[in-house]
Amino acid sequence: MKILLVLLCITLFVALVSSATPASVIIVGAGMSGISAAKQLQEAGIYDYLILEATDRIGGRIHKTQFGGHTVEKGANWLHGVGGPEKNPMFEIAKRINLKNYYSDFSNISLNTYKQEGGKYSKEEVEAALNKTESNEEFGTEFAEKLSANKDVDDDMSLLAAERLNNMEPKTALERMIDFYSFDGEQAESPRITSLKHVLPRPEYTLYGEGEYFVADERGFESIVHEYAKIALAYKNGGVIDARLYYNKVVTEIEYSDTGVTLKTEDGRVFQAKTAIISPSVGVLQSNLIKFKPELPLWKRRAIDEFSLGIYTKIFLKFPRRFWPTGPGTEFFFYVHQRRGYYAIWQQLDNEYPGSNIMFVTVADQESIRIEQQPDSKTKAEAMEVLRKIFGKNIPDATDIMIPRWNSDRFYKGTFSNWPAGYTEEKHNHLRAPIGSLYFTGEHTHAQLFGYADGAYFAGAETANDVISCLKRKVCKGNINMNITEHAFEN
Repeated sequence: MKILLVLLCITLFVALVSSATPASVIIVGAGMSGISAAKQLQEAGIYDYLILEATDRIGGRIHKTQFGGHTVEKGANWLHGVGGPEKNPMFEIAKRINLKNYYSDFSNISLNTYKQEGGKYSKEEVEAALNKTESNEEFGTEFAEKLSANKDVDDDMSLLAAERLNNMEPKTALERMIDFYSFDGEQAESPRITSLKHVLPRPEYTLYGEGEYFVADERGFESIVHEYAKIALAYKNGGVIDARLYYNKVVTEIEYSDTGVTLKTEDGRVFQAKTAIISPSVGVLQSNLIKFKPELPLWKRRAIDEFSLGIYTKIFLKFPRRFWPTGPGTEFFFYVHQRRGYYAIWQQLDNEYPGSNIMFVTVADQESIRIEQQPDSKTKAEAMEVLRKIFGKNIPDATDIMIPRWNSDRFYKGTFSNWPAGYTEEKHNHLRAPIGSLYFTGEHTHAQLFGYADGAYFAGAETANDVISCLKRKVCKGNINMNITEHAFEN
């Protein structure tokens, strides 16, 4: 009966839309945060919402693709969820739908770390570098907790400054490689940029446990997003058929006031609503793809432009045959180069996709930008040069290569956010603060789980709750005339 009532409400809403009646809410973006917001609105009995999605799919930076005959993840790939005090909603859904995932075991990496010109480092050398990084993380965690305990002062420093304070700044190429694995591999930016206080202790691991589980399922990581979407949107034969979801609608202009919003799309369409939830990445907001009328106030623009969006790139390669070792303790191997993060972290997928002859290498930040700007053939040649130094000159060429270009894609401009050193909590409050009828969400707006899919999930739900409070109880946080004092611009 409840399902029939919901379908009736949706049908009536579609009829209203066709007569140009403004919706209560327009959600910009159908990524994890946008879908989570829609789910929350639906459960609160608000059915007259629209979702405007710039691409032809839902999921955002959770994005599967086909490569070498298998489904691989261009974006989000790992789940966290075992051993912590809280349950990760992503992991719980994955268990419910039997999403295939595999524990990532890095414990034998000290046996699989290779020198720039070939040959392995000794186990003792690698473990010494790992111990140094562990010392930096322990020292940094203790110092971050002291900074956080002082509520009167919003004090912070970079991860690199903490390493220096601990007298253990990485010096050798091997130490920098392990440092890259530990920090850039998590934040997609270097310790020089990254906040100490807001990254350590790592909230994802503190809440959910340190186990990392690699999703390798033909349905893709995005099946988790679809599972949430089914609560909010009408599905048939596994696909969304809901008239409230508009694909290929690139929002280019948002006119807003205290009483409503008007959104214009690239194809000339105009949509109106009482409120709008803005969920694109902070990189898209920085790029000015969307023009706001009136212009967003200075305090808001500063909060957006001073936050950071990292770039984390997995470069997939397929080969005619396997030439690397397989079995326990061989899934990951590292390559050490004088240039930080140069084709650094490798993973072969024989465990996840037996006989696929697929592996990928992870790069980040400036290396990602550099690789995006060059032809795939050059990247393939560079990757093969590295592999031949590791495994010998007689290994075969890769037959296929796939390189996601997150930074170049105007709908994303990066992969996940990172809290930069010196970015205050007050500024982050400004980042997520509503203005009039505009509400901002996305993983970047979550104060603890920024950068993660679960952060996007929680942020979308929290923003939707603010909208629900405004529409149903007339308790609205947004005020277009809100007075942010001048000292905020000086922080």
